[in-house]
Amino acid sequence: MSNPRAAILIIGDEILSGRTREGNAWYLAGELTRIGIDLQEIRVVGDDHATIRGAVQALSGAHDHLFTSGGIGPTHDDITADAVADAFGAPISVRDDARALLAAHYAARGVEFNEARQRMARIPDGATLIDNPVSVAPGFTIGNCHVMAGVPNVFQAMVASVLPTLTGGAPLLSQSLRVQMPEGVVAAPLGALAAEYPDLSMGSYPYSQDGVPGTNLVVRGQDAARIDAAMTRLHALFGATA
Repeated sequence: MSNPRAAILIIGDEILSGRTREGNAWYLAGELTRIGIDLQEIRVVGDDHATIRGAVQALSGAHDHLFTSGGIGPTHDDITADAVADAFGAPISVRDDARALLAAHYAARGVEFNEARQRMARIPDGATLIDNPVSVAPGFTIGNCHVMAGVPNVFQAMVASVLPTLTGGAPLLSQSLRVQMPEGVVAAPLGALAAEYPDLSMGSYPYSQDGVPGTNLVVRGQDAARIDAAMTRLHALFGATA
């Protein structure tokens, strides 16, 4: 049986403008690989309701899980919750359990729970809350879509809350070999070896160190013994020159 498939939708004009460096997709990819869920697609969109809605519908329909990052804060341009609700045809409003969490959080700090902060308690009907131990404002899951914050430490905390609820498959394993040979030299023998191991994925990633070209060779798969066998062949073909 193949592993579950996932996608992540990164939302925010600040990502597309280059103002903010995106790292949440990279983090999620590692966490999903660890539990045997294959991240198949990464998409970035701006703060536009129709675009977010369309992307959510397309990605949630094509994958077992969709994760979103960004746009669930208190400001006017935080429109993800509304767009996701629209994508699933669900009404959205301030929900009592989410509101209670936030009200208690701000009261304990002597901070006004104003109208802007109450926006973070707006949850689509039928959704379940995603715990946020960092700043309390919850994410939510509706259908197969997990809606989370864009702030990296909050996103990571929400991922930690969601992953135990998901069923994964076989974790993806990998080994690598670094050789001081240009990619054009290793391409043919690497391709021939890959053909002998159709159950594994073999990739080559060029680099340059002090002006000397080299290639990182990576073998990925779910069978450790097969990876070991392929790596033995790689060493025999190329040796290792760090």
